[in-house]
Amino acid sequence: MIRYIVLILLCFSIAGMSIAQQTDSTKVYKKRVLEQTEIDFVGSYYTQDGDNAAVTGGRGTEELINETATVVIAIPLNEDDVLTINAGISAYTSASSGNIDPFSSRPADPFVQASGASGSDVWKGIGTTYSHSSDDRNRIWTANLSLASEYDYFSFGFGASYTMLFNEKNTELTVKGNVFLDKWDELYPSELRPFKDGGLGLEDPLFTENEITGNENYSPQFNELDETARNSYAVGLNFSQILSKRLQGSIAIDLVQQSGLLSTPFQRVYFSDFDASYIDNFHLADDIERLPDTRLKLAIGGRLNYYINEVFVLRTFYRYYYDDWGVNSNTFNVELPIKVSPKFTLYPMYRYYDQSAIDYFAPYNQHLSTDRYYTSDYDMSNYTADQYGFGVTYTDVFTKMHIGSWHVKSIDLTCNKYDRSTGLDALIITGGLSIVIDK
Repeated sequence: MIRYIVLILLCFSIAGMSIAQQTDSTKVYKKRVLEQTEIDFVGSYYTQDGDNAAVTGGRGTEELINETATVVIAIPLNEDDVLTINAGISAYTSASSGNIDPFSSRPADPFVQASGASGSDVWKGIGTTYSHSSDDRNRIWTANLSLASEYDYFSFGFGASYTMLFNEKNTELTVKGNVFLDKWDELYPSELRPFKDGGLGLEDPLFTENEITGNENYSPQFNELDETARNSYAVGLNFSQILSKRLQGSIAIDLVQQSGLLSTPFQRVYFSDFDASYIDNFHLADDIERLPDTRLKLAIGGRLNYYINEVFVLRTFYRYYYDDWGVNSNTFNVELPIKVSPKFTLYPMYRYYDQSAIDYFAPYNQHLSTDRYYTSDYDMSNYTADQYGFGVTYTDVFTKMHIGSWHVKSIDLTCNKYDRSTGLDALIITGGLSIVIDK
């Protein structure tokens, strides 16, 4: 009997030692959320053309070239916490923006870019995100801050999210919220500035030194804006589920409430019940775009990814969008990644989009001066769009390619062609490099 008691005690002792060792091991060797510092470099080139520029009231060149560069640095602070910093710069040259002041080049024409300072600019932005993961990695808290500026606006944003993983990490639920506080500068079309409070009106040199044709008694329906701030409040819910060994799905719901200045101060509008006035070939604005000071947006989307075999994976996405300005839209996207080798993947893609016009849209020179709200921005019109693309990705999970302590994790390049039923077409080329830095 004593032998059995000793044997049982010995077993409990060994088990206790094992548990203690596991506990100590967990404390000492707990797997880090992010093992090493990672840096992503992303660059893009975008060019477009069309004939419905909002700056010139829905008629005029939409030619634009935009180049961007972004750096994202993820830094592990300890086993549980990661700090991510992203900084970006975007430089553009825009024919339509140049025509905010079309009289800087002569003769003025909505289809020719003027040489004014507003024809090019640089957008600058920086953001930081702090994330903390629980010991079991089933709970993740994040907080973020962002700043951005351009020649006519400044933006400050902040937000947070909470993620829960359960069902052996097969199910993921995220709740998030963000706030953006923006401030516009009052940049009006050049021919309307003399009609601001204290302006000279038709006695301004713009009119006395240039001949007005058509209606020589140019008298726009223009009043300065009372509000130049715009606030956006966004909440979202994301749900992801592994449905089988081959199938994964997710659903996302996003709700955005905006208030303040929701129109663009330098976008012109023309009224069909006003007699037209011109300088050179340029139709002088009757007013600026005016839209309601509140907007509620709702988007519901879903993804389904199906693993076909070791070579093919099918990725699909659908989103429905609604807002209280009258827009309803549908987005459908499909990708078919093709793994041609352990390190190289090709992925053709296609995206379809359609939307209805907002209640306040009308084409060039078709609004009435009695309307309360109006815009001729074709981004808010009724249209469909197709986007065709192709990409290639190099991935090395073991990061064998390196230069010193910088190890290449992945390289990717994508090219997309965009065509809109309004006549706008664009080309987008994007490249990315992801590296890992040794400790």
